Amino acid sequence: MKLRIVSLSLLGILLYACSPKVVPVVTDVKAPLTSPPTPSLLSAELAEGKNLFENNCAKCHELYDTKQFSAKEWSPILYRMQKEAGISDTDREKIYSYVTAKL
Repeated sequence: MKLRIVSLSLLGILLYACSPKVVPVVTDVKAPLTSPPTPSLLSAELAEGKNLFENNCAKCHELYDTKQFSAKEWSPILYRMQKEAGISDTDREKIYSYVTAKL
């Protein structure tokens, strides 16, 4: 009986740990910006960079406003986060293009 309870508990913990993390949507105006405002028309590369930025970075932390850092400041941030998130060099460059774009 104890073996069944322990097994079910471990199975529940494993399922919870492997489940996708849901990022809550903030609707409060005073709350920090969760995704940078962008014009509705983006180039294909910038749109892909925006998508990569939002889907990879928001898994672990709140998204930063793209204007919060300069292009020079974004470079080491993205290199460091590339290792953390397992992002390819190509995807990192697309994200860099997006976050440094003057939108």
